[in-house]
Amino acid sequence: MSIAGDVYRRRRDTLAAAMRKQGIAAVRFEDFENMRSPSLRYLCGHPGDAFLVIDSSGASILVAWDRTMADKMAFVDKVFSYTDSGRRSETALRRVLEELGIPRGGRIELPSATSYPRYVDHVAALDEWDLVCRSGGMDEILLSMRSIKDPGELEIYERLSSLTNTLIGEIEEGVRRGSLATETDVALFIEREARRAGAEGTGFDTIAAGPERSFGIHAFPSYGAGAFGTRGFSILDFGVVLEGYTSDVTMSFVRGPLEPRQERMLELVREAYEKAVAACAPGIPARQPALLADSIFAQAGYSMPHSLGHGIGLEAHEAPGINLREENDALLEPGTIITIEPGLYHPELGGIRWENDVLITETGARVLTESKIVEL
Repeated sequence: MSIAGDVYRRRRDTLAAAMRKQGIAAVRFEDFENMRSPSLRYLCGHPGDAFLVIDSSGASILVAWDRTMADKMAFVDKVFSYTDSGRRSETALRRVLEELGIPRGGRIELPSATSYPRYVDHVAALDEWDLVCRSGGMDEILLSMRSIKDPGELEIYERLSSLTNTLIGEIEEGVRRGSLATETDVALFIEREARRAGAEGTGFDTIAAGPERSFGIHAFPSYGAGAFGTRGFSILDFGVVLEGYTSDVTMSFVRGPLEPRQERMLELVREAYEKAVAACAPGIPARQPALLADSIFAQAGYSMPHSLGHGIGLEAHEAPGINLREENDALLEPGTIITIEPGLYHPELGGIRWENDVLITETGARVLTESKIVEL
């Protein structure tokens, strides 16, 4: 089941109501090479290389580089070709504002990520309107909307989690059998099998780090020709994409004999993961599981160098953050999907991390994926 066109309309109507409260006549969302944002896909279904303008009534016009693709995939009121405006952003935006009948002097909001020189160019070319570019505007409202998954998104995540879990099982089998013996073997296996199963691709560069490179939180390069699953700790961090939405899991492969300090790292990561997942529930502060995991490590004299997790959706990192930042006042809400991913790393002993995707429900939390620490 794909997301229906009326869902996109309801999302735009919700955003338009917020625009009216703030006196915004029209807002522009952009997904071009110079400024990528999946919020455009969230609002109309088009996969990218376009900008979308929504006015305060909820009316929408998409300006697409690939008009043929937009006609097939976008759920909007009208589609314009970017080429018809000479591929000039200012010219195309003027055409859209005039088509929507936006009155002169109306406030037009550009994406908060717009560069200052580009903002100045648009102001000079469109001086009949009041162009604004700000933090805390429609971008942030939309990110808040995206953090709570609607029924169509949750259905996608059921299928996505099933595919991810199939890959998890096949990867474990391949590493145990020896057919996935290098970092490259594992990473390319995921790419091939995910696409074979209907995925759009991977959600980010797969990180496959054997014992020689697992000391890094995010190995660089993300994978290479080194051995994987040999003595010590190997880390595999990957996600696959269905209909724009990504999973995000981390498996660790452990082969002994281990040193005592490695055994302790393994025990602590398991304890932190299990207790942090158990702490997830609707209404609790997003900082709370992170505080719990960090306290487990601190009591044993260890420190985790990254946050405990984050929201996922159309991007691998979305709201809310599951971290210790003082300004993090987010609460876990039903419909939010987050990652829980405690990890410990040592320059000589290597690193170990365990990550799964967790759906916050009305009554608690449900782990969607079946990543694990695999002892070989």
